[in-house]
Amino acid sequence: MNRPVPATRLATALGAAALLALTACGSTEESSSEREEAQTSEAAAENAGPITLTDADGRTVELPGPAEDVVVTEWQMTEAVLTLGVTPVGVADPAGYNTWDSAVALEGGDDLDVGMRGSVNKQAVLAKDPDLIVVEQGADLAIFEDTGIPVLVTAGADAEDPIAQMEETFTLIAQALGKEDEATAVLEEFDAALTEAETAVAEAAPETTRFVYADAYVVGSTLSIRPFGQGSFMGELGEAIGLQNAWKGEVDPVYGLGQTDVEGLTAVADAELFYTGTESAEWLEALESNRLWSGSDFVTQDRVTAFPEGIWTFGGPRSGEQILDAYVEAVS
Repeated sequence: MNRPVPATRLATALGAAALLALTACGSTEESSSEREEAQTSEAAAENAGPITLTDADGRTVELPGPAEDVVVTEWQMTEAVLTLGVTPVGVADPAGYNTWDSAVALEGGDDLDVGMRGSVNKQAVLAKDPDLIVVEQGADLAIFEDTGIPVLVTAGADAEDPIAQMEETFTLIAQALGKEDEATAVLEEFDAALTEAETAVAEAAPETTRFVYADAYVVGSTLSIRPFGQGSFMGELGEAIGLQNAWKGEVDPVYGLGQTDVEGLTAVADAELFYTGTESAEWLEALESNRLWSGSDFVTQDRVTAFPEGIWTFGGPRSGEQILDAYVEAVS
């Protein structure tokens, strides 16, 4: 699987200097541990150099070195930073992150809070004194123009190829943090999880491989149902392991999300219906008195399954692994 090329680094001669020091001490042959130490020093020196990136908006972002004090304004990117071993100094809605995204725990709670996703507090961000702000496309960049703080714009999704987009975004963030090697290892684990899940689904030989994953909400007396259709991260992960996304309706071009009512949903009731277990199933309770729903195959054949709590449907590779595990568990 192709990975974006890492950003160019400015190399230094510290590794060579370490070797010269050993020679001056009269050593005629390096030990294995000395060679490893020299290589580690050289790698650290290379990573300390300037970094030039092209972000998701095509902007050139220049950093004096790997970012360490990072503010993140969207949960997928928060997960990515944590996965790469860096704890952000600021996060949009950290409590919400820990509720919806359990892939990598965020410690620090309210002390990290810089406002809500899509509506961060500029002063709260500045108080964290970050050396990088990571945002999602569509964020208001104007509020940071006069701060002098580099802002990295990332793409949260792309319905053309959501899995590849997730990997590209994850790698871009890794480049900004000087964590390319770590990112490569994580993505290799994600690829292995895909292969293992595909094998597990084939071995399970479920009665049907057709599925629909949907979110639903009740506002007043109105029920809104949002199927994850073609081009959604959830949908494509399911199809990547041998399942078939039954929802073929119109979807948005970024997240692959559709919109329907009870009649539209029950039109694909021959499939398995999966939904998030993170929040209450109030919408299912609202449907109990609906004859169309209660008489559908979803209900009569027990084809409605909640995924485990805390799986973020718009997450990174670690969330992706959780999603794959949930699919396998649901059809096995």
